[in-house]
Amino acid sequence: MQTDTLALQADALTMQADTLALQADALTMQADALALPGITKFNLLRINEMLY
Repeated sequence: MQTDTLALQADALTMQADTLALQADALTMQADALALPGITKFNLLRINEMLY
């Protein structure tokens, strides 16, 4: 009985760790998405400098 309880607690902790990892991935993607417009603008400025 206690072994079953410990196994369930371990499973719950694993799921919490998985959830935190997914949240971290989501935050990374949000940060990447926020950076993209700035990167695009920088690249366009560099292209314009090369063309003109």
